[in-house]
Amino acid sequence: MSGPVLVVATADTKGDELAFVADRVRATGLVVVVVDVGTSGHASSADVTPDDLAEHHPDGPGAVASDDRGEAVTAMGDALAAWVAGLDEVGGIIGLGGSGGTALITPAMRGLPVGVPKVMVSTVASGDVAPYVGASDIAMVPSVADVAGLNRITRVVLANAAASIAGMVAADPPAGHDDLPAVGITMFGVTTPAVQAITGLLGDGHEPLVFHATGTGGRSMEKLVSSGMLASVIDLTTTEVCDELMGGVFTAGPTRFDVYADHPVPYVGSVGALDMVNFGARDTVPEHYDDRLLHVHNANVTLMRTTVEENARMGAWIADKLNAVAGPVRFLLPEGGVSMLDAPGQPFHDPRADAALFDALEDGFTATDDHRLVRLPHHVNDDAFAEAVVAAHAEIAGA
Repeated sequence: MSGPVLVVATADTKGDELAFVADRVRATGLVVVVVDVGTSGHASSADVTPDDLAEHHPDGPGAVASDDRGEAVTAMGDALAAWVAGLDEVGGIIGLGGSGGTALITPAMRGLPVGVPKVMVSTVASGDVAPYVGASDIAMVPSVADVAGLNRITRVVLANAAASIAGMVAADPPAGHDDLPAVGITMFGVTTPAVQAITGLLGDGHEPLVFHATGTGGRSMEKLVSSGMLASVIDLTTTEVCDELMGGVFTAGPTRFDVYADHPVPYVGSVGALDMVNFGARDTVPEHYDDRLLHVHNANVTLMRTTVEENARMGAWIADKLNAVAGPVRFLLPEGGVSMLDAPGQPFHDPRADAALFDALEDGFTATDDHRLVRLPHHVNDDAFAEAVVAAHAEIAGA
């Protein structure tokens, strides 16, 4: 363990629960810091009080003093995140809350590196937790009953959560290949053969970390880049851009690629699966796309082929992002097709659309000695393309 366990809640409304969890964690022998994030102006005896946190708000302590509960909760969340980010060491963090408390506490959790234990006991943990978890490794624990007093349900749930965070913090790190440089690789089902070939060709000198490019995957990989946990990136499958620009369900957001402007890791990229926008079941596809080429992948996934115009738009968008990357770049274009479905005889085979993508990328890309764009006559899943990707990676990241 390195650093104390932070136990966080609003002491004005959840004081008994906060003390209960702190006592349970402390009983395991761990050092505990009790953090009160209440916004009612109450007196607090916590180790870290709301007034202490308010001093860390970027706009000063007055920013937390608002009669509007929503504004106060948001400001306290900003203050908590800033305070946690300034700590030298954090062994782990556990939070307790309803919807407001969860929204307040989890941003601070997301700001911590992946691997630092994080547990959030929440009334909303059984619903859509993506806004709270983001690209982090927060363990969301449903409170079952509301976090509004200690009873036969909450005692058990809170005790289990306290035992969970204590076990995570006290456990020895698992053995692995931490001495090897870690390489982040993006993959989709339709680029799996390429990624399998690439990981094999990388050999024993690197530890590949493969991320499923479903929005969360791209964000998670880039969070590891910002945390300094990846030595290089092979961003083979940039399909999340399709969903960001065309309204699909697997977007990684408008900041995809931006991390590389501030964290100059060697970057090898490509256009894997930029032939498709992802939706849910067929009846979830927006009406304005009814006349498009659709492929029902399964009962819950419908794919839409991107057009010439959309590919040109994506190419320009990606080129602009790549031009801002601070480290070395090799961006490879597979002229034979960008996914399993984009091959001769397959439903998304469309050389005109692919050419629009490639041409827009080439037109918008600013080539330098460190930033190079390479067109190759291979399909993305060809062995020859995998070999070219690994060779490009070796050139800028080392063999």
